[in-house]
Amino acid sequence: MIKRPRRLRKTAQIRNLVHETSLDVSDLIYPMFIIEGETEEISSMPGIKRYSLDDLPKALKEVISAEISAVLFFGIPKNKDENGSGAYEENGIVQQAVRLTKKLYPDLIVITDICLCEYTSHGHCGVLEGNCISNDKTLPLLAKAAVSCARAGADMVAPSDMMDGRIGAIRNALDENGFSDTLIMAYSVKYSSSFYGPFRDAANSAPSFGDRKSYQMDFRNKKEAITETQLDIDEGADIVMVKPGLPYLDILKTTSDTFSVPVAAYHVSGEYSMLKAAAQNGWIDEKAAVLESLTAMKRAGAKMIITYYAPNAAKWIKGE
Repeated sequence: MIKRPRRLRKTAQIRNLVHETSLDVSDLIYPMFIIEGETEEISSMPGIKRYSLDDLPKALKEVISAEISAVLFFGIPKNKDENGSGAYEENGIVQQAVRLTKKLYPDLIVITDICLCEYTSHGHCGVLEGNCISNDKTLPLLAKAAVSCARAGADMVAPSDMMDGRIGAIRNALDENGFSDTLIMAYSVKYSSSFYGPFRDAANSAPSFGDRKSYQMDFRNKKEAITETQLDIDEGADIVMVKPGLPYLDILKTTSDTFSVPVAAYHVSGEYSMLKAAAQNGWIDEKAAVLESLTAMKRAGAKMIITYYAPNAAKWIKGE
């Protein structure tokens, strides 16, 4: 045999020399829950917490020590209302967290989730008209939330609501208010997925009625991802996202191959909790399984990965 592919796998040194895909700490974004109240453990996501503002500095110090360069904040207010006003309050929980973070670590990239679901009493991502979500009445509130986060010091806003036209509305509002340099990471390809369960527990954002299938994407569709991504890019998105991660590697690859803008993958709460549960039961090697999962997303085309495993993954990548 002239061709023996196994020659390139003979030793770890040779495999490292010829490997095609690399996972680096700089690829990781750590999503963090910030609560108006006391720090709490999240039972459905072992090892993950809802951080109070008092405990946030300690958590951020660990992020910096791990050499993670970006965080994504989700806010959990004490009080919620029909229109999710906590999302755009100038002194809202996320806005306070952004100001504190930038004071402590000016170079840390701070991204804020832009959505109403954590802030509405009904748990949906937009303004209600009866039992329907009003797309166009929601857009000004999302724009207000983005501007308030930018004013607090956020480097990037990440709209996750899946309303039509939201990227254009946010881009226009940012520009009109002097924040033309604030980046937009669009949740362009966000499927209505069963893998979000632990997040809804963590953020206390489960819908009080119905579901989100009228605005989040149908998981049976692939071509729709191209339409959604193109619209967001045309409206001003700087980075686009595919969510969830592992179950949608085909979508991630298609999106990366089709568009030139950077593509993010979200390794979502359900993926985290499944890996954690399997590891706690001794069914898998947690470190190996996590690094394999994250590398698969890089291999499919992700330039960056949002993952609750970021602090641990950073240490594992560095061999610690």
